Amino acid sequence: LILFHAESSIYSTKPSRVYRWGFERGLCKANPCQGVRQFKETARDLYVTDDGYHALFSVAPAVVKVAMEIAYLCAARQGDILAMTNQQLLDDGIFIAQGKTGKKQIKAWTGRLHAAVEIAHQMPVNSGVYSQYIIRQSTGGRYTRDGFNSRWRKAKQDAAITFPHLSFDFTFHDLKAKGISDLDGTLAEKQAISGHMTIGQTARYDRKIPIVPVVGGQHKKSK
Repeated sequence: LILFHAESSIYSTKPSRVYRWGFERGLCKANPCQGVRQFKETARDLYVTDDGYHALFSVAPAVVKVAMEIAYLCAARQGDILAMTNQQLLDDGIFIAQGKTGKKQIKAWTGRLHAAVEIAHQMPVNSGVYSQYIIRQSTGGRYTRDGFNSRWRKAKQDAAITFPHLSFDFTFHDLKAKGISDLDGTLAEKQAISGHMTIGQTARYDRKIPIVPVVGGQHKKSK
């Protein structure tokens, strides 16, 4: 069995915690994961291009369209998006309490964000069914992670067929990184908007390659 470096580290780390817990309580004689070499995980640096994003969006079903836009515009995680309810739609924007960090923010409305929510409101439900979820199934229930991911993969497959000259080798989580990368401002300003606890976390999501001047192309400051 061949595993990617990052994946192999995950598989060795989780059992190690279980064995350590058991060893500390006298339930096992040793931790067999102790001393197993772990590979250093390389930071992901893929940036989703505008062409790739819009091409995928054009062939995606409504559920994927809405999730894509909220992930990108609000720098939101998949779990927070799928759990989002109508009660989070406020006059000033969308209230999001990040499941990972607990950070609470109101993502201010824009025309594009309003349009995404409107697509969600037009998603059909069965007769007589009310749903509290913004992204919902016809039964009114929320999408599970697996249920949504199957539609996400299908949308990428359709996009690859329709646009064979483009690459769709990106994950849903990469859309959050695209949003942070496309924000204007300094890393500190991006951190405040993204809700990250540290500026280092924000830096890992800021993936757009900067355009820098060459010698003789810099704008000189007036004295």
